[in-house]
Amino acid sequence: MQFRPAAEADLDRLLGCVVVDESISWAHADRLLSLLESRNYRFDRIWLAEENGEIMARAVWWGFAGEERPLALDCVYVHPSVEDRVGLAAELLNHAHAAFGQKPAYHVFVSNGWRDNPQSSAAIAWRWEAAGRAGLTEELERLRYAWTSGSPVPEPSKRLVFRGDDDDEVFVDAFRQVAEGTLDFYTRQALMTTDPVEQAREDVRDNKSMKGDRSWWRLAYDEAGDLAGIALPSANDGGPVVGYLGVVPSHRGRGLVDDLLGEITRFHAERGVQRIVADTDAGNVPMARAFERAGYDNFAIRLVLSADPGAA
Repeated sequence: MQFRPAAEADLDRLLGCVVVDESISWAHADRLLSLLESRNYRFDRIWLAEENGEIMARAVWWGFAGEERPLALDCVYVHPSVEDRVGLAAELLNHAHAAFGQKPAYHVFVSNGWRDNPQSSAAIAWRWEAAGRAGLTEELERLRYAWTSGSPVPEPSKRLVFRGDDDDEVFVDAFRQVAEGTLDFYTRQALMTTDPVEQAREDVRDNKSMKGDRSWWRLAYDEAGDLAGIALPSANDGGPVVGYLGVVPSHRGRGLVDDLLGEITRFHAERGVQRIVADTDAGNVPMARAFERAGYDNFAIRLVLSADPGAA
């Protein structure tokens, strides 16, 4: 068995990797072609296990166009003839992780109630075991929400004033503040190994890499002129999203999350947007309730496996 990154000459065979009976998200042919064109997929981020010229397993990673590091594992495929698909998939991921020098998290999108669907639960089970063997052991379930144009548009906040700022360092300081005591799993995990200011700078860089305009970003100030939070409307490959929002610790407990989410929702709605998508951790109950109050519907689940930052 040979393990290697893909090359352009492999494209036809890559498109032949087809999942026919597993109702989960994966890099199907149309998605593969589209994201190769946009550079969110790259051949050097697609790894193959090959035997006698046949692709026996394939793993596909997603990243921002123009960025060197892959950010997320998007797809794990093993040929139906392979008896030990867990073992082969784990070995493939380990080879890729060694080449990347990192272990990007694995993201899978499933429908609500996926645990009661035998096809979905079986498809997740072997992939989860393989990813765990490759060091992705931290499990997270995120709720996917959507606001549509038929829902009410929130009224402007009467408690906060929203302003943009061209200085990235102003947003770095704001990100640093809202990260303190956050319920967000990703941020808590990152702060276990990263200086808060450096983590805030990385958050700013990542948000600037998204498809939303930097000019959309807003800082929220209270009546006294003190910073109360951040509200970042944004967009990704699928369309408009709630990019980021957070309340600084000194202003928590006042329900300002509703004002911040309302500002993002209203901003997109006034641009004529028909649908806004957002995610939050299943354990972040206050944020989930805020989405529901704002007229967002929970339409799906994102499952994430990531590496333990404290592990060697």
